[in-house]
Amino acid sequence: MNDFLTALALVLVIEGMVYAIMPKTVKLMIEKAIAFPHEKLRLFGVLMATVGVVLIWIIRRWI
Repeated sequence: MNDFLTALALVLVIEGMVYAIMPKTVKLMIEKAIAFPHEKLRLFGVLMATVGVVLIWIIRRWI
């Protein structure tokens, strides 16, 4: 549970920094995401989640 909360806090820190450093770019990215078809957004989400799980597995296994 400690690892999960640490990871969640790190996500919030990184997202907060992105919004603080480049808010205009974030708004443009959101507008582009709205224009994307639902299927492509879903596929992108699944791919990113898969990459994240693989990275966690690699880190836990070998590092």
